[in-house]
Amino acid sequence: MKNVWFRPQGWLYVPVSWQGWLVTLAAAAFCLQVTLAVDRMSHSVSDMLYGIFPFVVPTFLLWLWVASKKSS
Repeated sequence: MKNVWFRPQGWLYVPVSWQGWLVTLAAAAFCLQVTLAVDRMSHSVSDMLYGIFPFVVPTFLLWLWVASKKSS
């Protein structure tokens, strides 16, 4: 029996179990925390975007990989 955490919807995935929601909320909380920390030190919007890019993009790619492996 396959344990399904996500359901594919277009190019993204929708969480359908508590494990999927846990992974999604953990990734979102990490990205929010990084954004707030970098925004505190940045002087412009581009400075903030350059600061969060190395953290947010790998987090999204890791979430996408987990979702693709645990989908139906």
